[in-house]
Amino acid sequence: MEDLRTKNQSSDKVKALAAALSQIEKQFGKGSIMRFGENEIIDDIQSVSTGSLGLDIALGIGGLPRGRVVEIF
Repeated sequence: MEDLRTKNQSSDKVKALAAALSQIEKQFGKGSIMRFGENEIIDDIQSVSTGSLGLDIALGIGGLPRGRVVEIF
């Protein structure tokens, strides 16, 4: 019985997350939020070089995305 309850809670969380993501994309546009590990590649993002070729390559778009908030820790 407990497993069924856990599955329902998990399903509710997945639905809530999907709804939140779709609302954010609807309000701010596609590409405004991404899930870690997504395979979707966006080619038309402008970037600012970090000055480190290795880091720019690792970031995947040639630097930090221009016009976006980036958190570095």
